[in-house]
Amino acid sequence: MTELRLPRHDRSTETYRLTGTPIALERRDAADFNRVAFAAAHVVADPLADNDPWLTPAIDWDATLAFRHRLWDLGLGVAEAMDTAQRGMGLGWSQAQELITRALKEAASRSDALIACGVGTDHLTGTGYSLDQIVDAYQEQLDFVQGQGGRVILMASRALAASARSPDEYLETYARVLAHANEKVVIHWLGEMFDPALEGYWGSSDHMAAMDTCIDMIAANVDKIDGIKISLLSKEKEIAMRRRLPALVRMYTGDDFNYAELIAGDSYGHSDALLGIFDAIAPAASRALASLKQGNEAEFFDTLEPTVALSRHIFKAPTRFYKTGVVFLAYLNGLQDHFTMIGGQESTRSTLHFAELFRLADKANVLADTDLATQRMKTFLSVRGVN
Repeated sequence: MTELRLPRHDRSTETYRLTGTPIALERRDAADFNRVAFAAAHVVADPLADNDPWLTPAIDWDATLAFRHRLWDLGLGVAEAMDTAQRGMGLGWSQAQELITRALKEAASRSDALIACGVGTDHLTGTGYSLDQIVDAYQEQLDFVQGQGGRVILMASRALAASARSPDEYLETYARVLAHANEKVVIHWLGEMFDPALEGYWGSSDHMAAMDTCIDMIAANVDKIDGIKISLLSKEKEIAMRRRLPALVRMYTGDDFNYAELIAGDSYGHSDALLGIFDAIAPAASRALASLKQGNEAEFFDTLEPTVALSRHIFKAPTRFYKTGVVFLAYLNGLQDHFTMIGGQESTRSTLHFAELFRLADKANVLADTDLATQRMKTFLSVRGVN
């Protein structure tokens, strides 16, 4: 039995014996699911680049693109250049442009690749922008993605959150931007727990009042909208909004705390998925979604429910640091050769956080090779002073 010593909160260590059964990789495609499922994919840093990590991103393009092929091989779509890729948190627009270009080229090389790309205003720095400037910034990124032949995920704008003075200014901005969309887009409402700069989005700090404005925007532009992803970490708010959406407009769950029950749905409907946690638990997500289509809801929950505790830990407050846990799990699973992140964000979580992540990943059966994961965990802990 594989075991190692892990630190505890009282500063002692315990012998932890792994009990999980790794979920085997099984090749699938989107037709094997009855839900649309995107994984928001992370980028792999280049640990040998001669750069200043806090200031200048360095990306390992081969490893980054290989990870996207792995998601496609499992039937999952790729939500590209989103916050999971550290967009606006280490990954600037110029690097995002290269990421989008490269990923779309890889997607075009195969017939089964579902991909959509983030469009925002993150190349605007500072505050004090007019609505015209914000619309122009959105349109610049929109034109770039559409010019590359990509589908669009319209992300929330920090500049708009800082500049808009009323719900009507949100409605005006989105209407003007969506008028330039060639195909239906996915709207992304990212909550302040993921990005504090988005507090009060849609013109209100009350999520239910903000939801009213967002619903009005969707209804006014329904011919331009495929769906909306909300990331508020509240199943009650997601269900309430899901029941108010116009017919044929999808709810893409962004709730990394309650995704299993939201995807399964209820008698009134279900959520599709656009989740950062699917980056980290892709084999489990793929198996669970295939089980759901086959009508085996018990197997769906048996596979996916054990991952929820892991996800809640990875996405615990400060939630914006969740990328660190996602990348750490990729390192443990041999999907990259190092635990280095752009922006130096590998430093945002504690040693105890990583120890608990390891325990929960084992219990969720998402450590692909327990011997490799254990060896890498021991190496990591030794650097952190745990012998």
